[in-house]
Amino acid sequence: MAAPALAFSSSPEDEAENGAPCGAATIAELTAEVGRIAQDKIGRIQQITAQAKMLALNARIEAARAGEAGRGFSVVAQEVRGIGAAIEGLAQELESGLSSRIADLQRSVDAMAARTQGERLVDLALNAVELIDRNLYERTCDVRWWATDAAVIACAERPDREAADHAAARLGVILSAYTVYLDLWLCGRDGTVLANGRPGRYPQLRGASVAGERWFRDALALRGDDYVPGEVRIEPRLGAAPVATYAAAIRDNGGSARGVLAVHFDWEPQARAIVQGVRISEADRARTRVLLVDGQRRILAASDGKGMLGETLPAGFDGRASGVARDARSRTVTAFHRTPGYETYRGLGWYGAIVQTEG
Repeated sequence: MAAPALAFSSSPEDEAENGAPCGAATIAELTAEVGRIAQDKIGRIQQITAQAKMLALNARIEAARAGEAGRGFSVVAQEVRGIGAAIEGLAQELESGLSSRIADLQRSVDAMAARTQGERLVDLALNAVELIDRNLYERTCDVRWWATDAAVIACAERPDREAADHAAARLGVILSAYTVYLDLWLCGRDGTVLANGRPGRYPQLRGASVAGERWFRDALALRGDDYVPGEVRIEPRLGAAPVATYAAAIRDNGGSARGVLAVHFDWEPQARAIVQGVRISEADRARTRVLLVDGQRRILAASDGKGMLGETLPAGFDGRASGVARDARSRTVTAFHRTPGYETYRGLGWYGAIVQTEG
């Protein structure tokens, strides 16, 4: 079965596409518009005041020319000049007060928009890691179920040619329906691969030894219906493909471990579908990376296809389960959320992360 596609939805009534919510964006636009209107009106007041002062000056000049007859007119001109000066002072106070308050309001709106955007990115990071956990939970169910298959148990108990061929055929049938696996390996107690599901593609596997592999040793030591969860790694025997190997003990009717069944999850295409499926707007896509990282921040999958198993995310999580980390030097914002696990799958301490360069 193929991994489910990622589908995140946003309400256009509540959010701008992949950006700050419409409320914050609208407030920011209105704040800027108030600032523009205030500056325009204050400028008009200052122009009118300047004209009034010029008229008052001209009136005084004409009153002086008129001598004694213009003395009363001179008093009026002086009063007009005083009113103009008062209005000019009020305009300056208005400009100073409005500019300060509008700047404060703009900073508050910017902080609110950044906080809301950070919270949204954290939610996307959580959804991404939750989706891979749900996918991997199914792998834990698969390996435990198939380890109880009659053909698998029979081959582990009596590993002759006929039993191995029958088990290989059975594993091949399973693989034809579950396309998320590269191969399934049936291993004896000594670590010898007795059968695999794709002998045509990987003919060298039968008879190979995996006794030194940690997943094999850990699975052989399991008790009851347990499993070994797989870290992502490169498997040389499968064409150096990145895989997540899940393993469970094969038990006889008495409950004794007779061998190990290993399922190799085809990691790269499944993880790529998840990180590339996060809905990032075209405007933001070029400056955004969607990542899955392990507990040491090693990149397990990236939406840009870069750094898998070879790059470590620079941003530190400081032991937090979720949050936002900002780096002023690189001008990046990293939102992250640790796996909460899913059902009986405890998770491996992985994180979903969204790294966005500030625009």
